[in-house]
Amino acid sequence: MTGVGDYRLSLERSRRALVREDRPDVFTMCGRDWELLPEVFAPIYSPATEIALDFLDLKNAPAGSAALRKGSLLEIGCGTGVVAVAAALAGCPRVVASDINPAAVLNAERNAARHGVSDRVAGLHSDLFENLPRQGGFDTIFWHSNFVLAPPDYRPRTMHERAYVDPGYAAHRRFLEQAPDRLAPGGRVLLHFSTRGDVPALRRIAGACDRRLDVVRRIAVREGAHEVEHMLMEVTPAADSVRRPEVVR
Repeated sequence: MTGVGDYRLSLERSRRALVREDRPDVFTMCGRDWELLPEVFAPIYSPATEIALDFLDLKNAPAGSAALRKGSLLEIGCGTGVVAVAAALAGCPRVVASDINPAAVLNAERNAARHGVSDRVAGLHSDLFENLPRQGGFDTIFWHSNFVLAPPDYRPRTMHERAYVDPGYAAHRRFLEQAPDRLAPGGRVLLHFSTRGDVPALRRIAGACDRRLDVVRRIAVREGAHEVEHMLMEVTPAADSVRRPEVVR
C-alpha cells in the first residue's frame, strides 16, 4: 500500500479527477456556483480549497479577512479562482490570480466575471513570478502549493499533474527564494502545505534559502484512507523573522 506522501498516489488522483464521468462543468462551493474547465484542478475532489478559504478567513465572504479587505493579494496557482474571487468579494481591491496552466487563468477570469468582480481580479499566466511585473508589491502572497514531492527527474505529463506534484521541490525552492521580494512593506507570504508533502525536506530548503517557516494555522482532515494535516505557513527572511502566534483550529 502506498503512503500518503507517495507521488504515484497523487498522480493517480490527478488522472482520476480528469476522467471521472461525474466531473461537472459547474460545481457549488460555499453557497456559490463556479465554472470548471477541463484540465483544471477540481476543488470538489479535495478538501484543500475549502481549507484554504478557512485559513484566509474567506469561507463566509464578503465577511472575510480584515487584512485582505484592506490590501492586495497575489494568488499563485489560482486554479478555478475560488480563493481569488472570494477575496475580491470580501472587499480586496486588487487581486492577481496567477497560474502556470493557461486554462486555469481563463477559468479564474470566467469565475470572476460570473461573480461580478472582474474589475478587481486580473488573471496572469505565469510560472510563479516569471511573468509578474516588477513594479508594485503585494500585501499578501498566497500559494496553495503542489506539495507532493516527486523525484527530481520526473516530468509531469499534463498541466493537471503540475497541480499535484513538484519534482525535486524545485518550484518550492523558487517560491521561498523569490516571494518575500514581491511584498509591499509589512506584507505577508503564506504557504498552504500538508503532510502529503515532505515537511522536513521543505524546512531544509527553507533553511538553505535563509527563510523561516512558522505554522500559523493547522487542521487535520480525513482524505480517503489517510489522515492529512494541512498547515498555513508564513514565510519570512530568517534574519528579521518574528514568530507569529499559531491559531488552533
